[in-house]
Amino acid sequence: MGAPTITCAPDGPYLVKGLDHLSNSKGEKLATPQPTVALCRCGGSANKPFCDGTHKKNGFSGAKLADPPKNRRRDYAGAKITIHDNRAICAHAGHCTGGLAAVFRYGEKPWIDPDGAGAAAVIATIHRCPSGALSYSIDGVEHRDLERPAAILVDKDGPYVVTGGVALAGEAWGEGASTEHYTLCRCGASKNKPFCDGSHFDAGFNDAKN
Repeated sequence: MGAPTITCAPDGPYLVKGLDHLSNSKGEKLATPQPTVALCRCGGSANKPFCDGTHKKNGFSGAKLADPPKNRRRDYAGAKITIHDNRAICAHAGHCTGGLAAVFRYGEKPWIDPDGAGAAAVIATIHRCPSGALSYSIDGVEHRDLERPAAILVDKDGPYVVTGGVALAGEAWGEGASTEHYTLCRCGASKNKPFCDGSHFDAGFNDAKN
């Protein structure tokens, strides 16, 4: 079996090939029929996370509606570490603002203070970022990806969290984005499809089973 891949079917599901590790937020491993499994991305399937064809009935569109000029990375340089951030690809999981509020200051300008905590704490927090919006540099060397097996996690009432460098075919990446870890919309409401932009919160997306 070759390396796992994800392809976005036009106005349809994610077609995932060659993946062994698919799990839900409860830690349960989900069946991955080979060679391809179809994962819902319209948000309407009655068999989440798997596609049941509902996208053909609910008018789902996979069009990207995000504002291209907002897709840019900003650098926040501190004494020992520089934090890189692209807000356009953030899934708003809250691990940064909730985990290290002295650095990632919700509602403040600038919202990142790279000297607000020690470098080790900053690094640990960035490693929890599922979307790849955050990375960091030390002494001019950027650190963005981790060594992990290829896997997809079905996040609780949220996106698909992809890790391990699963190839996403035919999609444009955000400036500075990680291709090792990223989040894919599964509520159908993201303006930055196929990537999650946090719209599942406003949409009230719910998937009690997973």
